[in-house]
Amino acid sequence: MDSSNIPTTGPDTGGTAPARVGTVVWGLIVLALAALIIVAQLGIVTLNGTYVLIGLMIGAGVALVVGGLLSARKRDNEPTTGKS
Repeated sequence: MDSSNIPTTGPDTGGTAPARVGTVVWGLIVLALAALIIVAQLGIVTLNGTYVLIGLMIGAGVALVVGGLLSARKRDNEPTTGKS
């Protein structure tokens, strides 16, 4: 079956999609937890689990808000086609 005459909708789908903000933030959370566990197991510092979780949640919230604002700002700068 020849699909060359089927019209495509939307922008060019052949390129790679940029990394999503949420994916990057969750990846950083996992890396931070792994690093904190390693540091705690080595005995370099004693960590309080409650404070660690509060700090990670504050950092993740800030990263998600800033990433969303930057993403919206980038999206607003793209030229519009006049279609809604």
